[in-house]
Amino acid sequence: MKTSNAPVLILVLLYISASTAWPTHTVCKEDNLEIYYKSCDTQQDFALSIDKCSDIATHTFNIRASTILSHSIKELYVKLNLIINGKTVLTYSETLCAPGHSKLIFCGKQKGERLYYNGPVTLGIKEIPQGDYTISAKLTNQDHVTVACADFTIKNYLDY
Repeated sequence: MKTSNAPVLILVLLYISASTAWPTHTVCKEDNLEIYYKSCDTQQDFALSIDKCSDIATHTFNIRASTILSHSIKELYVKLNLIINGKTVLTYSETLCAPGHSKLIFCGKQKGERLYYNGPVTLGIKEIPQGDYTISAKLTNQDHVTVACADFTIKNYLDY
């Protein structure tokens, strides 16, 4: 009986290792606002959640995010692209961790450590623009290696 389960287990493991894409996760879906994300790092997914979609429009809201670091982060850089109809219309980049310049509590974490954040986030915008668009986010470290990346799909039908 144990031998008959072996081929099934092997097929499942082969399927999992052959898969190159992570599933699309729902961050929130309420009335007129939907936010989804999908990791663009084929080696690693991460978890992200917020309390309520409607909180995003209030300027500051609480999130929970977690992953296991596959690379150390002595330095950390973020690059964001706003994509509309497949074309990048805006690019933003910032240094989040650097010697003597650390904006985040997890700067200096080592490969294999769990990165977890539960707390407030401020976007610095007054409202989420109406429409359907994608925000591509990529975090890289001092070695220019991807620490995490995701494509966020935002569908906002609110008329402010």
